[in-house]
Amino acid sequence: MPTLTILPAGNAIAVTAGMTILDALLAANEKVPHKCEGQANCGSCHIYIHEGRKTVSKMQREENERLDTIIGIGSKSRLACQTRFGSENVIIELLGFGSGL
Repeated sequence: MPTLTILPAGNAIAVTAGMTILDALLAANEKVPHKCEGQANCGSCHIYIHEGRKTVSKMQREENERLDTIIGIGSKSRLACQTRFGSENVIIELLGFGSGL
């Protein structure tokens, strides 16, 4: 079972392959914005994936288009609502500056 490590706090939680990062964060009672309830319409769940980018789901066109509208994105940027876990551990950073809002 893969593990999700959440920065900056360093909390680690066990996750299930196939679930979204947003679902895992909400199940762990992490405060993460998600205005559109996981539809990739707002970009408020923008995160950085520091490790495990090759194990998560590939970015689809809808997510890529939404990220293109957000200031401060980079090669590690993903939307938590659109990113599904694979079989390996993942380390993410929750962004506290309100990206995508």
